Amino acid sequence: MCRTVSATDPLTAQDRIRAVAAIEPEPEPPSDLHDPSLYTNRELSWLDFNDRVLQLVEDRDAPLMERVKFAAIWTSNLDEFFMIRVAGVHDQVAAGLQDRGADGLTPSEVIDAVAERVAGQYARLARCLERELRPDLAGHDIHILRFAEVPAARCEELTQRFRRLVFPVLTPLAVGLGRPFPYISNLSLSLAVLVRDPQSKVTTFARVKVPKELLGRLHPVEGLDRRTPGGPPEAATPTASGTPRAFVLLEDLIAAHLGDLFPGMEILQHGAFRVTRDADFEISDEADDLLRAVEAQLRRRRFGETVRVEVAADMDPVLRTELTRALGVEERQVYAVDGLVDGGDLWQVVKLPGFNELRDPPWTAVTQPRLQAGSDGRCDLLAEMRRGDVLVHHPYDSFATSVERFVEQAVADPDVLAIKMTVYRTSDDTPLIPALIRATERGKQAVALVELKARFDEQANIGWARALEQAGVHVVYGHPALKTHAKAILVVRREGDGVRHYVHVGTGNYHPTNARLYTDLGLFTCDGELAADVADMFNFLTGFARAGRHRKVLMAPETLRDGIIEEIERTAQAVREGREGRIRMKLNALVDRRCIRALYRASQAGVEIALNVRGICCLRTGVPGISETITVTSVLGRFLEHTRILSFEREGEQPRVLCGSADLMPRNLDARVELMFPVEDDALRDDVLDTLDRSLADDVGAWRMEPDGAWAKVATGDEPRSVHRELMRKHAARAQADKELAPST
Repeated sequence: MCRTVSATDPLTAQDRIRAVAAIEPEPEPPSDLHDPSLYTNRELSWLDFNDRVLQLVEDRDAPLMERVKFAAIWTSNLDEFFMIRVAGVHDQVAAGLQDRGADGLTPSEVIDAVAERVAGQYARLARCLERELRPDLAGHDIHILRFAEVPAARCEELTQRFRRLVFPVLTPLAVGLGRPFPYISNLSLSLAVLVRDPQSKVTTFARVKVPKELLGRLHPVEGLDRRTPGGPPEAATPTASGTPRAFVLLEDLIAAHLGDLFPGMEILQHGAFRVTRDADFEISDEADDLLRAVEAQLRRRRFGETVRVEVAADMDPVLRTELTRALGVEERQVYAVDGLVDGGDLWQVVKLPGFNELRDPPWTAVTQPRLQAGSDGRCDLLAEMRRGDVLVHHPYDSFATSVERFVEQAVADPDVLAIKMTVYRTSDDTPLIPALIRATERGKQAVALVELKARFDEQANIGWARALEQAGVHVVYGHPALKTHAKAILVVRREGDGVRHYVHVGTGNYHPTNARLYTDLGLFTCDGELAADVADMFNFLTGFARAGRHRKVLMAPETLRDGIIEEIERTAQAVREGREGRIRMKLNALVDRRCIRALYRASQAGVEIALNVRGICCLRTGVPGISETITVTSVLGRFLEHTRILSFEREGEQPRVLCGSADLMPRNLDARVELMFPVEDDALRDDVLDTLDRSLADDVGAWRMEPDGAWAKVATGDEPRSVHRELMRKHAARAQADKELAPST
């Protein structure tokens, strides 16, 4: 059960500690900033984040389809966590590493702690699905049924459909003499079956893969009505429209017909299971053909070591023992799931058409007022950039009328000589990649810096890279040892007897779909120094040179960490001198120990530090003498918080506001090309700080870190504040005001 605190609670973390001290002696503060008690474990902190996602599933006040969506997200989050993070910890154990991390835990202790926490979360999700979500969905004619719950009148129809559609694609694989245990592919759902020959009495283990990728996990059952809200469905005559939606789990349909797969045999036991494999890989720094190296590693990914086995909680112990023995896993790698194994397939329910009353109200992004179309129906975005910097905030501002329009105009402009873009993740339907191809066809120099190592998007990026190369676009894959995570587009335009650089830099990927779901900031600018920095970055990555000195940006792996620490220390020094100073940060993750220690030193100097961290946070708040002035909140809700904003405010100076692609994690600061850029225009800086203010004031979708490392849900005040709702209203009102002020045509 999560605790609740008020967003306007007058008790600070320091006040609460002093209240406890009236009863118990105050503990001695750690002797140095390397003390393990000052750091939370990265993997366990991530599980805290996914626990907050699970709390959104459990939120009875949220729209039903949104709760189902978060159940699917919780599952897919956990899958990636095991494939990458837990797999890495198992690698440490296999290598015999028992060194304690910054938090004081050994790798083996981390695995045990992960197993304990995940087991509890599985149980909560199962209870919520069975006691709340399934009954509530049934109340709206969306039935997720076990085969035993299907009315008898529909069973024969399902049997015929099984034999016609499902049976032909099934391949039962028995284990025995000359038949080794079959390879189980990553994240595939299977049935484990114990089969006995009634004549020889020989018992055999068999595996049947559930072909949900081909047929869908939820198999439709047509012609069902419900008798009472939330009650069991009954057979009905199908109608042309308004037919209730009912589904049976595909594995249940298969299990009910195992006799067809093993004719003449006795089916003793069966149970669903799913295997998760190590999906992380490293590319050698000496790989001379990065594309081929990534392709080779992608093929190997399918055969990674098993790191997790999910089994149905009601699986027979004998069958479970046989399965775990055959897979060669430890008991702590096996997770009993009560109910639905692999809740990620609930996306099939979320994507059902209609049911708008069960969802959040729709939101349509608006066009940033300065990018409104002119009398010709189009916006001259480049001219607007010459008038001054433009800031966009997705998904509130439209991606299509800003980023896509920027590239579209550059392609069409005969004076544009070159377009360069980083590609980390993008969607199948993106117009940006085809635009680069059109630019090449029109004689412009087009450059795509494609990051082949973008995890789980490698195959898609390889496809885009080949399509671009075939069209004549200059494709660069970056450095084998570094991921290019910076978000930048550079347009070079001939003007007069020289050229001008037009730049977009942002916090998010050039991904049209994500731009409707993720919150990200983007800056359009012609600032000469900032543009020169971006041009240097492209030349550094496409050519053969060392990165030079940067004029305005901070860039990893060269200057980013040191630049941030310098800003922290300057703020601390200002406070030591008697000036007011404040640090505020909005991040996805805070892991880097050097940055954390710098924040601790600033807190010791008396700097007020407010952190808004969506996911992992390895810092601890409220430690006497160390972090008494630090607060940490996390916001989850309708949109995925993805912006990175760093604000350093020192009395007598303009606030120093940085945005960009990097979180404060060692991987970002040491092993990636990242770009953080300053927002210097007064009005735009105020807009960014307004977003920061609203994020820190949220009391609808916010949690606060407590001194013991736990996260407490912030209690909603008399006037609830949601950063997502407030920014939707702000942008809609701004667009409407601009529309009303625009001259009529």
